[in-house]
Amino acid sequence: LQLVESGGALVQPGGSLRLSCAVSGPAVEKYAIGWFRQAPGKEREGVGCISSSGNSTRYADSVRVRFTFSRDNAKNTVFLQMTSLKPEDSATYYCAAGLGPVTLLQSVCVSPGEYDYWGQGTQVTVSS
Repeated sequence: LQLVESGGALVQPGGSLRLSCAVSGPAVEKYAIGWFRQAPGKEREGVGCISSSGNSTRYADSVRVRFTFSRDNAKNTVFLQMTSLKPEDSATYYCAAGLGPVTLLQSVCVSPGEYDYWGQGTQVTVSS
């Protein structure tokens, strides 16, 4: 499975941005997708996840209400819509794919070990 993120950019505080994660390979529709981010000098942080069907999502407390996951399985693409962006949202954002039921528990959803395939990341910078 291959994942390619795109959509990262420089945006002002309070702005919005939509990231995409294009997934290719066999049985893409069976994989849940997690989103993670990592800022320089900080540990990788789980942002949340979306189930294979797209019917279930979980979000980290730091982004709940502001971020929304969605997926278009016909196009093998998962989206991360970000609104009300803050400087502390600046990071490299990664999507990852896993076959497990990651949306069942928050702790599972944000655990990098639950995912088998990773993208290369896309940079988001929130600054005025």
